[in-house]
Amino acid sequence: MGVADLFHPSHRKPPPPDPQDPSAQAATPVASDERVRRESWFRHLLGRPEFAALAGTVMVFLVFGIAAGNSGMFNLDGIMNWSQVAAYLGLISVGACMLMIAGEFDLSIGSMIGFAGMMVALPSMYFHWPIWLAILFAFVGSMLLGALNGYLVMRTRLPSFIVTLAFLFILRGLTLALSVKFADRTIISGVGDVARQDWFAHTFFQGVAFRGVFVWLGHLGLVKMLDNGTPLVPGIPKVLLWWLALAVVCAFTLAKTRFGNWIFAVGGDANAAKNVGVPVRRVKISLFVLTAFCSCLYAVLQVCDIGSAAADRGLQAEFEAIIAAVIGGTLLTGGYGSVVGACFGALIFGVVQIGITYTNVDSDWFRVFLGVMLLFAVLFNHYVRGRVAASR
Repeated sequence: MGVADLFHPSHRKPPPPDPQDPSAQAATPVASDERVRRESWFRHLLGRPEFAALAGTVMVFLVFGIAAGNSGMFNLDGIMNWSQVAAYLGLISVGACMLMIAGEFDLSIGSMIGFAGMMVALPSMYFHWPIWLAILFAFVGSMLLGALNGYLVMRTRLPSFIVTLAFLFILRGLTLALSVKFADRTIISGVGDVARQDWFAHTFFQGVAFRGVFVWLGHLGLVKMLDNGTPLVPGIPKVLLWWLALAVVCAFTLAKTRFGNWIFAVGGDANAAKNVGVPVRRVKISLFVLTAFCSCLYAVLQVCDIGSAAADRGLQAEFEAIIAAVIGGTLLTGGYGSVVGACFGALIFGVVQIGITYTNVDSDWFRVFLGVMLLFAVLFNHYVRGRVAASR
């Protein structure tokens, strides 16, 4: 290249952009701002409330994959067993998670399950109501009781722990007293046969879905068939579909709607939220209604599927729902949590409860495992929140 070529226009430096030219301003790269800092993907992942539950789920699957991989736990029928247990807990853990993010607790969840089951069984078996009407009665009654819970908490300003603890005993006592008074026993059977004859109950709450698909898969050799020609796994339990639908709706509400922002604001600082126009009372009462709805849905599915209602149903379910929510990253102090994380917490619960029966480990250790997982989740969430707050 000659000296003359250096002065060719193609080798000349372009003139500096004119600061007054808008197109030049758009083309000029933005200088790095010292107030803006890039966050690594790992730090971003640590800041997610469901991270601990996801890591715990992976760990649990690895442990049982090694300890019970050849036992049939991960066959299709085994998967349906532990996923169904997880789905029942997932229904109430979603509601408990939403309420805990708002800074409140509902300890009447378990008692509401037993009481709602009796609200379905007693009218249909002893007062000859159509079971669809008894189911609607149970939903309306449960949600009104949930609204009463929320109203008393907001009206009296008492801790929700105390108010719902009182309802725990009230509802459990009513369930026991009413079942003995009308049925002269604490278990009412025969509801499953009545539900099977009712289109509404059978279609939405009883049995499994997609039977035809599983029969077709069985004929293709993808699903094991029994000697009578029916598949070993006849379909997907409807509780799984309800869990999926409820989780999707609540996760979307929490992450993408104004009401979801209100929930986080109320749980973070209720007074500040009220001062900026958030309807704190309406938000909290609505979430108490949601937990009651979730408990009733649990009860209706259980009653229609098992075929009976019992006064001791849902015993300690409130604590299991809180454990699942905490394992999923929800803080006990409110203002932080994830529906997806609560679902992972419920999945861990189901895998461990059923998976432990596929191993040689004594099932009495199950509660020990839950306690250890709860302690680990609380410590981990406290550590992560401290790191995130310090980095900001």
